[in-house]
Amino acid sequence: GSDADDDEKPVHSVTLSDYYIGETEVTQELWEAVMGSNPSRFKGNNQRPVDRVSWYDCKEFIKKLNQLTGKKFRLPTEAEWEYAARGGADSKNTMFSGSDDANIVGWFKANSKATTHPSGMKACNEIGLYDMSGNVWEWCWDWYGDYSSKPATNPKGPVMGTERCRRGGGWHIIEK
Repeated sequence: GSDADDDEKPVHSVTLSDYYIGETEVTQELWEAVMGSNPSRFKGNNQRPVDRVSWYDCKEFIKKLNQLTGKKFRLPTEAEWEYAARGGADSKNTMFSGSDDANIVGWFKANSKATTHPSGMKACNEIGLYDMSGNVWEWCWDWYGDYSSKPATNPKGPVMGTERCRRGGGWHIIEK
């Protein structure tokens, strides 16, 4: 819409194959169970999302999680993350993930008291996902880059780049 930043344009059609995505951010409890340590700045409740992790840290976490479970977890692509955050096919086209009121669904500068909060404490979006707006930034698989105006199926972003995509905002961000 008109509130989109320039790097969020042009609007384009995207088709995605079926996929699963976690209900909440990865908690400190899960991170520590898999990695053996907790790098987070905000400790004291292991249901808080893990913070202070790089994209490469997440890649290593997923590798170990896959070894432990025998499954094939991965980071979502930016397109998958965006579709899930918007509520999938059940989207009500809200400003934030699940509401037009950021206070209902997210932790950000005005309500976070300068810290993260346990995952799932705010309302979920239309498909049952929590904390897609605020709390901690969430890494995506893709390199950051310009969008094409052409329709795309399962887009994966540029082949190379200088930084990876992250979405959702964090506890220290001022909501729009």
